[in-house]
Amino acid sequence: MTDADHMRRAIALARAQLGRTGGNPAVGCVIVRDGIVIGEGATADGGRPHAEELALDGVHEGARGATAFVTLEPCAVRSSGGSSCSERLVAAGVARVVFACADLSVFAAGQGAQKLISAGINVDQGLIEFEARTLYVDYVPAKTIESRR
Repeated sequence: MTDADHMRRAIALARAQLGRTGGNPAVGCVIVRDGIVIGEGATADGGRPHAEELALDGVHEGARGATAFVTLEPCAVRSSGGSSCSERLVAAGVARVVFACADLSVFAAGQGAQKLISAGINVDQGLIEFEARTLYVDYVPAKTIESRR
């Protein structure tokens, strides 16, 4: 399977949660190691847990060296104060994160990607973004970087 195939799977996971995640966007995540899918998740009903959390559940050390395919930029901070998705991906030891769409929310907005890069993780943005973007046409973050200025 190709990177695009894995991202399409993440999109399908997210699409199944559209309208069920409260104020949070529906996000899908697929974790692949050595060509094998080892974890999958989508934002849960009500918006918690996040897709990356669910995909990492049960994977533990198996995520070390893996690639995470995520439909939306992983969050950099959590409104709850818990570990962000970017921090969880770093702690799990993934080697690469591929996300389709940027997130303008104050909880991400480039900061999620920067945390991953600062930790030495390879980050690719924009893989089949045109397909993933359809998930977020109605998603307008309550607080964006622009609204903080």
